[in-house]
Amino acid sequence: MSIFLLFLILFILLIIGVPVAVALGVSSLVFILIEGMPSVVVLHNMVNGVNSFPLIAIPFFILAGHLMNTGGITNRIFAFARALVGWLPGGLGHVNVGASVVFAGMSGAAVADAGGLGNVEIKAMKDAGYDSDFSVGITAASSTIGPIIPPSLPLVIYGVVADTSIGQLFAAGLIPGLLMAFSLMVMVSWYAKIRNYPKDERFSLPNLWFAFKRAFLPLLTPIIIVVGISTGVFTPTEAAVAAVAYALCLGAFVYRSLSIASVIRVSQETIETTASILLIVASSTIFAWILTANQIADLFAHSLLGFTDNAVLILLIMTLLVLILGCFMETIAAITILVPVLLPVAVQIGIDPVHFGIIMILNLMLGLLTPPVGMVLYVLAKVSNTPFERCVIATAPFLIPLVVVLLLLTFIPAITMWLPNLIYR
Repeated sequence: MSIFLLFLILFILLIIGVPVAVALGVSSLVFILIEGMPSVVVLHNMVNGVNSFPLIAIPFFILAGHLMNTGGITNRIFAFARALVGWLPGGLGHVNVGASVVFAGMSGAAVADAGGLGNVEIKAMKDAGYDSDFSVGITAASSTIGPIIPPSLPLVIYGVVADTSIGQLFAAGLIPGLLMAFSLMVMVSWYAKIRNYPKDERFSLPNLWFAFKRAFLPLLTPIIIVVGISTGVFTPTEAAVAAVAYALCLGAFVYRSLSIASVIRVSQETIETTASILLIVASSTIFAWILTANQIADLFAHSLLGFTDNAVLILLIMTLLVLILGCFMETIAAITILVPVLLPVAVQIGIDPVHFGIIMILNLMLGLLTPPVGMVLYVLAKVSNTPFERCVIATAPFLIPLVVVLLLLTFIPAITMWLPNLIYR
């Protein structure tokens, strides 16, 4: 009865618009008091939830992304992507995807991609005569590549909660991220054919070389991070610090586009973003502890395995569950709550925790493109001055290639596991 009340209070609070962190904390506190436990249990678990060294990577990756945006580096990335793939039919659509792939190696967050690159991409596409729905839709869909290609904030949090190697998770995300980009570019080509979208510009080696030289130093960022972690030069947390130092050097000394005032401003933005994320992590931790203490994971596993012992069907059920919950829950909260429940079942049916992590994060990224919680849609509605409802409709067709990729990753583990097996195992 207490567990039912826990979920009921959480659901009611979320429905009436209470912030996720507060909703999780209040519902957990009510449960603790009803069960007669001391309220200090809540604070104890919340503090322990954020007392983790790998979580230090979060503010540094966020800061690195903000510095890249503020330092004018996004424009260089967009120009390079334009020279590389702009000559294809529907050129700026391909540029949109290509720029997101590159920026993914710097920010690690879909919302940062949508807010940083989105402004540049949508304006360029509208000025070139592309339909508003296409511009918003492809920008929203391509932003989900950010948390799959390393570095990735959701993968860091998944690694902490699941006690799984973050380095392996980063390696596992690279090929799926590129596969997502390819599927979206196929979709862009289809749109270009039926709507007769133009090529952006002719392919020119001199232009490509010039754009590459301008973007070369920013392009080194993901290479430094991935190679550094893979070779053991530094941990994911140290990689985040290195990314910040590199972004500062580029913006302040190489391109001279960062001032002291802008660094202070982005630092304040980073503190605000980090505080909200860690508050969600802390509140989610006590909620997850309650679920674990009441053996909800075991109950779920027994129910699911009692229904079927077919691993494929169980994986499909869990995928569908995460997909649905991702539409209603914030990503960080969903990871912290769902991983302790679902991961033991996945391991029991022979799913590698690294493989399951990529499937889960991609599922939750699709939730960012769907109402009512779809944060990317809210960001793009503001950036593009487009009503939220139109953003939802514009993005819907681009869910198709992403769902196809999700199914491929779900049922062909080798796509995800080839690179981490090659590097780490």
